[in-house]
Amino acid sequence: MLDLARLRALHAVYTHGSVGAAATALGYTPSAVSQQIAKLERETGTVLLERQGRGVALTDAAHLLVSTAQKLMAIVESAEVALEEQRGRPGGQLTVAAFPTAACGLLPAVLAGLAREHPALDLRLTEVDSRQSVELVARGVVDLAVAHDWDITPLPALEGVERAVIGDDRCDVLLPAGHRLAGRASLTRADVARERWICQPPGSMCHAWLVRTLREVGTEPDMAFQSGEYATHVALVAAGLGIALVPRLGRVPLPEGVVVVPLVPAPVRSLYAVWRTGAARRPSIAVAVEMLRAQWESAGADGPAAGPAAERAPEPDPESVPGPVAVP
Repeated sequence: MLDLARLRALHAVYTHGSVGAAATALGYTPSAVSQQIAKLERETGTVLLERQGRGVALTDAAHLLVSTAQKLMAIVESAEVALEEQRGRPGGQLTVAAFPTAACGLLPAVLAGLAREHPALDLRLTEVDSRQSVELVARGVVDLAVAHDWDITPLPALEGVERAVIGDDRCDVLLPAGHRLAGRASLTRADVARERWICQPPGSMCHAWLVRTLREVGTEPDMAFQSGEYATHVALVAAGLGIALVPRLGRVPLPEGVVVVPLVPAPVRSLYAVWRTGAARRPSIAVAVEMLRAQWESAGADGPAAGPAAERAPEPDPESVPGPVAVP
């Protein structure tokens, strides 16, 4: 008999690319994952993982078992959905994937609310990039994802995956207090095109949006400082090293010496809840999506913001500037 837990471990290595990453996703130690796969190799009498440089590669036999694992996990999920639907109340494990600023600025309150109101739920959270989170949902690795996209970098539309809009997250320009543009009520793309930028690394949606947007005004952007953490962006701005475009969601409290000025038209990224079509009937999915929307709405039309420091710059007259750049 093939053990489902061991098949899950092998499937996680396939999905995440390494034993260490699989262990993190499953909440195990790398040693525990290796032991599960070693037992599966003994049970099946075949080699499943081969050393390849510093990592591992799946053998043909392993790929066959991964395909089997996907089918079995889908059957198990179908049974879990039916049981939860029959009970009529949320229960069982609910694994959520979210991009970093959502994991910081939105999910803590949502997960705490779900745990308080639905104690039968076993809640788990993993932090990953938006594109990867949608793929993890499609593969059945996580139950629900909170993902975002921009107008020029839409989320992939994968078969068997549904989504619902949570809200729109606006972005602002952060500048050192002594910057020549810090006293402006608002800024255009042309105003900031030739500045030294602090931004996300290449490959991220935010980096791609910023590069393309600045190129549209005829400038090759100077991406002088690159970091995946917005808290680092804020620290670099405070040090006077450049300017940054930072979303309001998950923004850390801003220190003295950092000024916020709106960019017009306002950059907006849309946030989505994403789940598998087969899990749509789960009460836990329904209540989680409902709470995500409620938490976003309770924070105001612009979503969670940074607090008092974010209000230093005056807002432009809404009748004198274009509206936000909406993302379909």
